Formats: sequence, C-alpha cells, structure tokens
Amino acid sequence: MPEILGQIQLNWDFVLGFLSIVVIDLILAGDNAVVIAMAVRTLPREERKKGIIFGAGAAVMLRVVLTFFAAQLLQVQFVKFVGGLLIIWIGIKLFIEGVPDEEVQREAKTFWQAIWVIVVADITMSVDNVLAVAGASGGNLFLLIFGLGLSIPLVVFTSNLLSMLMDKYPIIIYIGAAILGRVGGEMMITDPFIKEILHPTEFLQYGVEIFFTVGVIVAGKLWLRMQRQRQGKIPEVCENNENRGA
Repeated sequence: MPEILGQIQLNWDFVLGFLSIVVIDLILAGDNAVVIAMAVRTLPREERKKGIIFGAGAAVMLRVVLTFFAAQLLQVQFVKFVGGLLIIWIGIKLFIEGVPDEEVQREAKTFWQAIWVIVVADITMSVDNVLAVAGASGGNLFLLIFGLGLSIPLVVFTSNLLSMLMDKYPIIIYIGAAILGRVGGEMMITDPFIKEILHPTEFLQYGVEIFFTVGVIVAGKLWLRMQRQRQGKIPEVCENNENRGA
C-alpha cells in the first residue's frame, strides 16, 4: 500500500478510528439524505435515482476539497450564520415544492436545478461533518478517504428510501423540512461571532433550534397560502374583464 494513503495497521488506534468513522457517517448521512430526497422528489421517477447518485457523488467530491479548509472555515465569523440562513431557505423551498397541495400550481423542477440544490445544501451542511471525519481519522489519509467514500452509498441508499417513503407518507416531508430548520438554527447560533456576542447557553441554543424547526414549516405554509390566494384571484379578474367586454 503506498505510503501516501497512510498506514493500515490493525492496532487499537486504527480500529477505533475506523469504527468511529463508520458511526459518524451513519449518524451524519441522515441530514444530507433528507436534502437529496426532498430535492429529487418532484423529478420524474426515471430521473430520481440518477439525480440521487449524481448529487451524492458531486457533493462528496466537494467534501474532499472542503476537508483541507474545514477547521479554518469554522473559525471565520458569519460563515456558519450565513450557511444556516441558506439551509433554512432551502428547507422552506423544498417544503413548498414537495408538500402536497393541489390548489397551488408549481413550476416543474429540472434535473440540474435539483442537483444545484443538493450540492449547495451539502457544501453548507458538510463543514462540521467533514471536520468530524477528519478528527476521527487521526491524520490517517486512508481512513479519511474511506470515511468520505463510505458516505456515498449510505446517502444514496437512505435518499432512495426516503424519496419512496415521501410518496406514500407526505408527513415525512414535514419531518424533513423540520430537520433542515433545526440544522440551520444550530449553525446560526453556534457561529463564532454570535457565540462571542450572545454567549448562548444550552437552553438558548435549543430554543433557537426549536424556533427554526417549527418556523420552516410555518413559513412554507404561509407562502403556500399566499400563492393560493394569488392564483385564486386571477380567474376572478379574467372573468370580470370578459363580462365587461360583453
């Protein structure tokens, strides 16, 4: 095995790092799988699997690049805050596009639009994830590459499962949006600048996470309600104009 990949030794440190990375990937794959499943849900069935594989692959490739900057990025003020806002916006957007509502006419999402959402969300959410895998690898490049590579099949499998379940049980869309709201809130409240100014306690952090967990769904519902009202007024205006012309 080339030295550049790191040493593979069956000692306690290597085995512990290996197991830690597997557990980390299992835990952290959930958030990313939620984004991917919600992003591809409105695509035709034949394009969903391709979108999941392509999106997960592109996201993991970008994680490799992020690995070299993760620790530094987490210390830059406002990076996590802006990232949290972006995740909250994506959560609202995916909720609006995915939740069943026959009264609202939606534009069909293209394959590349779905991929763009997946990549942007994954980059935003993955700084902490990459740092966790990098820490568990203990500087062993083989373990680091293994951890990043293992996340691909985990995310693909979970995304496929979630996208199918969302068709049968729309309540999962609500749960997915709520998860993204919590992730966004947690990123914002743990930003270095916010921590320096507010010195948030655990109670405040949990409060912010709960607020955005509920807020994403409330904001999505309000937007859908405004869309129903807006689209409902268009036929009335057309009908009045036709009556006046007559």
